[in-house]
Amino acid sequence: MKDKAIFCWSGGKDSALTLYRTLQDPGLEIVALLTTLNQTFRRISMHGVREELLEKQAASIGLPLIKMFVAEGSNAEYEKNMEAVLSEYKAKGVSKVIFGDIFLEDLRTYRENNLSKVGLTAEFPLWKENTTTLINEFFALGFRTITCCVNDAFLGEEKVGVEIRPEFIKALPANVDPCGENGEYHTFCFAGPVFRSPVNFTVGEKVYKPLELKTADCDAGQTKGFWFCDLLP
Repeated sequence: MKDKAIFCWSGGKDSALTLYRTLQDPGLEIVALLTTLNQTFRRISMHGVREELLEKQAASIGLPLIKMFVAEGSNAEYEKNMEAVLSEYKAKGVSKVIFGDIFLEDLRTYRENNLSKVGLTAEFPLWKENTTTLINEFFALGFRTITCCVNDAFLGEEKVGVEIRPEFIKALPANVDPCGENGEYHTFCFAGPVFRSPVNFTVGEKVYKPLELKTADCDAGQTKGFWFCDLLP
């Protein structure tokens, strides 16, 4: 009998590769994708991707989509809403939650502690793998992705709204992780083996937003703000 799992889907490349790996696991059944969105702007938290494009991704993947909305963006609100959603699915037989994190120990601990309150187990299929190897695997599998947000402590405006290819990775500064695991950049994955067909979109305007709150996956000491590229359905 397969273990039922919820997959935490950000819409980006690490999520896509993790989903691909998870779908190969004969012992797991993914019952739904779970994504956190900002209630006011109807966009994926931190990534800034529109709700409509998230829906197109889920439709192409062929899995149900659970949208978890947050208004304030505080940890307390996130934890409360997440606990409510996961408790509902635990009652339906879900026992595991899948994440695409690679090496951030504090983030893993945070996730595991939150899940333990609900009695669920976290799984991290990409954990501690070499990020250069992972991005090369991503390319080799035929995935395609575009940067939707970059942290200005590491990358400039010219790096947002750009499709990631091997030459993009080779040109990254030495202090930027190949997978952007420290929050240097975020992506929107639009094609690859987990999709039945590519997700169509157009590249809109670039917007700069000064930093307001320190986020869990960036160094706020250097970060003054983020460049976002508005991807249009």
